Amino acid sequence: METSRQNIRVQQWVAGLSVVLLLTKLVAYYITNSVAILTDALESIVNVVAGFFGLYSLQLSAKPRDADHPYGHGKIEFISAAVEGVMISFAGIFILFEAVRNLITPVPINQLDTGILIVAFTAVMNFVVGSWSLRTGRKNHSLALQASGKHLLSDTVTTMGILVGLAFLYFTGIPWIDSVVAMIFAGIIFY
Repeated sequence: METSRQNIRVQQWVAGLSVVLLLTKLVAYYITNSVAILTDALESIVNVVAGFFGLYSLQLSAKPRDADHPYGHGKIEFISAAVEGVMISFAGIFILFEAVRNLITPVPINQLDTGILIVAFTAVMNFVVGSWSLRTGRKNHSLALQASGKHLLSDTVTTMGILVGLAFLYFTGIPWIDSVVAMIFAGIIFY
C-alpha cells in the first residue's frame, strides 16, 4: 500500500505541475505571439489531461481486489498510457495546423527574450519532475508513472528544441522561422 501512496503522491505533483506550466506557457504565448511557444503550450494541455488521468488510474489501481476485479484494478494503467499517446497525436495535428496557418498569415512576434526565459524555466521543471516520475515508476513497476515521466522528458526535449529555434529567430529576425520550428516539432510529437 505504501508503494501505491508513493505513486499517487508523485502523480499528484505531475498533475499539479502540468497545470502551472500550461498557464506559464500560455502567458509566454500571450506576451510573444510565437506559434512555436503556442506549440509548446498546446502540448502542455495534453500534459494536464494525461496528468489527471494518470492520477485517476493510479488511485483506481490502488484499490484492492473485489468480486468484479479478482485480479485487481492494475490494468487501468495500460489504458492511461494508451490515452496519453492518442492525445499527443491530436496535439500534433493541431500544432501543425496552427503552424501552417501562421506561415501563410504571419503574426508579429513581441518580447521574444522574455518568452525564451519563461519557456526555459518550464523545460527545467519538466525535466526535474519527469526524471523523478520515471525513476519512481521504474522502482515501483508503475506503467502510468513511467508514461508520465517519459512524456515530461520528451516535452523537455521538444521544449529545448523550440528554445533553439526561438534563439535562432531572436538573433536573425526572420519571421517564418517561428512557423518552421512549430512544424518540425509537430513532426517530432507525432513520432
